[in-house]
Amino acid sequence: MGEKFIKLWETKNKNDEWWSSFVTSPLAILLNWFVVDIRWITPNLLTSISFLVALLASALILASALVLTETRQAFIGAALLINASLVLDCMDGQMAKYRGVSSRFGSYFDKVTDQIKIFAWFGAISYASFLQTGSIVPIFLAFTGVTFYSLRVYVKYVTIFIEVEHDITYLEKSSREAAAINSQRSKVGGIGQGFKQNLFWFLGEQRKFFLFNEAVFVFILSVALLFNVILPVLWLFAISQLYYGFVRSWQRGSQIHNSQHDELLKPMEK
Repeated sequence: MGEKFIKLWETKNKNDEWWSSFVTSPLAILLNWFVVDIRWITPNLLTSISFLVALLASALILASALVLTETRQAFIGAALLINASLVLDCMDGQMAKYRGVSSRFGSYFDKVTDQIKIFAWFGAISYASFLQTGSIVPIFLAFTGVTFYSLRVYVKYVTIFIEVEHDITYLEKSSREAAAINSQRSKVGGIGQGFKQNLFWFLGEQRKFFLFNEAVFVFILSVALLFNVILPVLWLFAISQLYYGFVRSWQRGSQIHNSQHDELLKPMEK
């Protein structure tokens, strides 16, 4: 396993999101060890399967809520499927890097399906909560959360577009900056590092929970489904996305207005 596993580990995103960093991404590496050399399994096929599994999870939530039978078992199944979808989502990028076949379309396909998953998951659990409570509040919370999460994504990419529009070397310079930062991150933890170093890395990763991005959504959705606490999780989702939507809009707008272009060369958080 050694050499192949190390090569696969090197494909791991050096700045993985919280739940991905130490749960789904390592699981994806283990699964890739078995399938990465099977040529008919392609990164885009894994992206497609990940998307279908995510939709199946949403359908399972809706079906159980509509018929109001076996809800507990269905919610547990949906939580497992949501996590399986994220594992597959990690596998596609790792496989592409391992094989040296990363493509523009693959990246586009991955990001578009990720956005649809967020809508499908939160749309499903909010409707399930509406059926349970008879209140419109869960629908409103999910709508707020998805809208402002989409704003976070939009602000990131419109900022990049504006910088490129005014500086044709922006992407080249930002790529160099990202490579330099990632080279430092690679020394923080992982294969070949000691227990103490990896422990510090693990503890440092916990701050990413408070960024409330896609991998955190998978975790809180799992909590909502496993413990049937959908409404509190929807409140958390809506408030966190409302906060980050406004904060990122103000932050990027301020950096652009004050010509802080060096700051905008650094990898941007959504």
